[in-house]
Amino acid sequence: MYLHLGQDYIVPLQSVVAVFDMDTATVSKRTQALLARLQEEGRIIELYEDLPRAAVLCENALGETLYLTQLSPQALQRRAEKNGIG
Repeated sequence: MYLHLGQDYIVPLQSVVAVFDMDTATVSKRTQALLARLQEEGRIIELYEDLPRAAVLCENALGETLYLTQLSPQALQRRAEKNGIG
């Protein structure tokens, strides 16, 4: 099963580690540190035009990748549930 993140990006559901709401995620110092590290390592993919609404952290054999998407966390959850996860 796969999760469509927007702008023609699809990731395997089993690679999704976490989904963060960007309105609240940056309050935590740990999340800020994670974002800073992934930005420094070039592991952030931006899938939005105006502002990101959610961040999807994925992990595979090559390491972690963070996708910033204009989709809401609720929309991502509905898509995941539609594909049998939830």
